[in-house]
Amino acid sequence: MDEKQNILDRRYMRMAEVWAENSYCKRRKVGALIVKDKMIISDGYNGTPAGFENICEDETGHTKSYVLHAEANAITKVSRSNNSSEGATLYVTASPCIECAKLIIQAGIKRVVFLEYYRLSEGLDLLKRAGVEICYVGDEKIDE
Repeated sequence: MDEKQNILDRRYMRMAEVWAENSYCKRRKVGALIVKDKMIISDGYNGTPAGFENICEDETGHTKSYVLHAEANAITKVSRSNNSSEGATLYVTASPCIECAKLIIQAGIKRVVFLEYYRLSEGLDLLKRAGVEICYVGDEKIDE
């Protein structure tokens, strides 16, 4: 990857980190941006569906089953616009889970840049299998 792309990736990732601050979730705040042709075409953060109370965890501290991940929110948001995510890059502060990986593939996103590893790796495995470019920009060393 060239230095200019690396600089852009880190800038967009900082923006995704700021966007994550909008989340009402207490356990983990995740932010996502979809960028195409150097334009942000969508954004999202993890949280409850529109019209629901902004409480992500139940009384025991577990995430409620209907909470949407940041990637899902960004993808569904772009689907309601006149934009297309075909060929776009997704910047997300945590690597995608398997369900979000399916949405990423179906949305035509060709590149995923992430900052932290999610506890499960099935999402990254599926993205690789589908030919989606994966780019880790965190501090720990990537083992691929």
